[in-house]
Parts: sequence; C-alpha cells; structure tokens
Amino acid sequence: GPAPRRVRPLPEPPGLPVVHAAAAYADEVRATLLAHKERGALALAAPLGAALADAVRAGLSRTSGGYPGAPRGGGPVLLVPVPSARGAVRARGHDPVRRIALAAAGELRRSGTPARALAVLRQRRAVADQSGLGSRQRLENLAGALEVVANGARLLRGGPVVLVDDLMTTGASLSEAARAVTSAVYGTQAREEMGERNAGSRREERNPVYGAPELAGAYGAGQVLCAAVVAASPDSFGIGRN
Repeated sequence: GPAPRRVRPLPEPPGLPVVHAAAAYADEVRATLLAHKERGALALAAPLGAALADAVRAGLSRTSGGYPGAPRGGGPVLLVPVPSARGAVRARGHDPVRRIALAAAGELRRSGTPARALAVLRQRRAVADQSGLGSRQRLENLAGALEVVANGARLLRGGPVVLVDDLMTTGASLSEAARAVTSAVYGTQAREEMGERNAGSRREERNPVYGAPELAGAYGAGQVLCAAVVAASPDSFGIGRN
C-alpha cells in the first residue's frame, strides 16, 4: 500500500510523541490484525512486523541523532512495545504487540538499522476494557497505569526509544507509555547525578566513570524519539494534518 504517514488523533492527548502508521485500520488490515491478535494466526507476525518496521523508518527519518545507520558511540534503536493486560495475554496465549515488535526489529536489522525489541513496560494496576470508552475516558483509565520493570531504565539508556503498538485509536496508550519511559529514565538519571554530586569529593574529576549520566544523550539514548504503529483509525489520517 502507500507509504507510512504521520497520524494524529483528535483530540491529541498531552505527551503523545510523533506517531507514524503503516496503514489505516480498515478492511484487510483490520482483518489481518484481528486474525493475529485474537485467532492465533501467528505466521502473520512477519508481514505485520515488516509493516511496523516501515512505520519506524518513517518516524526515524524525521528525527535527528544519527539514525538510521548509526551507531558510532550510540546504541541500537529500541522498540518498546505497549504492553497488553496480563489477563488478555493469558487468554490469547501470546502477546501480539511484543511478537510484532520482535519481527520489526529483525526486519530493521536486515535493512541495516541496528534495532532490538525491549519489552520493559508493564501494567502496574488493573485498567478497564478500553473498548467503548471515549478519548477522555481512555486517558483517565490509563493515567499512571504503566511502569518500567526493575532495571528497565538502565536498558532503556542503551539507545533511542521508539514506542510501538499494533493499533492507535485515541493515542492514550502511547501517551501513557511515553510518560512511563520518560519518568523512569530521567528519574534514574537524576538519582545518579545526585549520587555523583554527593560522592564528588571522593572521585577524581578525570575518572572515566565520572559524568557517565551525560552519555545517555548520545544519539538520543534513553529518549523517546517517536512512536510507530501498524495501523491507526482512518480519521487520524486527516488531510492537512500530516
């Protein structure tokens, strides 16, 4: 189909990164996503991953920091999937977004962009079923619902972050994922910098470990650069808003 495009839900939730989608959620695209997610057609992860990789490339092409094609002192692109509820994963027998993210990371590596899937987000509390909720209700439902797993912030600082999902409707999930990643990375960095200041009298200024937190900025490491999805609601492709 056509090249991935930037998509914007209306209203656009606060904190939503720039999002690119490979296709509109309709017809064959909708049927394919549902077959993979709900009916266990796991072989579809490969073409869906290829579509997601295209959306990731589109997002990276609009950002600075040396991608695609780096690193040189920076790390690989980190595809961070939005997590499904644990109950949904158990019921389906697999985590569809994580599976697609893994396929997309492999597709990116084969085309020369260093990438890995990093499933470090999890739900920290139960949330209501999103179907049937409006944009404001979805924001309220998901506010503070995600967190980064233990040691996840350290892993996130290994490269620039691209949030990924199979579908975007209101953008509430991606907005909450961006908040959780940013909070974890900068919280960890702030604690390390405080420790550096407190221990400054016991360190040599030229010690190579000193100043390590500043390295997190290389090629946007630890920062959310953008988001990418396989599909988005058709109205988010609105003319004049891309």
